[in-house]
Amino acid sequence: QVIEAFGKDMETVSSHPLPEKDFVGMKVDNTWIMEKEDAGNAILESCKKSSRGEVIPIGEYRGFDLSVQYDLFNNRFQMMLQGALTHRTDVGTDPRGNILRLDNLLASLPQRCENTKDRLENSRKQLADAKAELGKPFPQEEELKTKSARLAELDAELNLDRPENKSQDKEKDKEEPDR
Repeated sequence: QVIEAFGKDMETVSSHPLPEKDFVGMKVDNTWIMEKEDAGNAILESCKKSSRGEVIPIGEYRGFDLSVQYDLFNNRFQMMLQGALTHRTDVGTDPRGNILRLDNLLASLPQRCENTKDRLENSRKQLADAKAELGKPFPQEEELKTKSARLAELDAELNLDRPENKSQDKEKDKEEPDR
């Protein structure tokens, strides 16, 4: 499902490509901003509105919903592009740099999808290996039985010198009637 979602988001990126020279534009509060610097400043202004982990919607960027959120755990702001999945990147102090971060985040989708596929394949292989091992006998089972029996003998010998506990005394009293 995650891989399918990556595929949908990559289709969105393909249908909203970056232009060769100019900025593609960003929609903020139903207004298109066509200057990269102004769009980056809009992101920074939105950060000022965010408090205590609240998600602040900004608008749209390249076919994705754009929002910011203060990450309380890591003590920093993050930009989020919401498509089929949520893609996050940190907010920096440079307005133009934040737009570059968003573009880099979207450019990384194919590699992130491949990494997810690799992790999924690795997990499937580990599961298959674990299932195969489940049916096999334990190679040291006989040795374990022998040593467990020896341990029980040693425990019994060590306990010969100790006084029996009160619950065992009560059981013996029940077995032998008083004379």
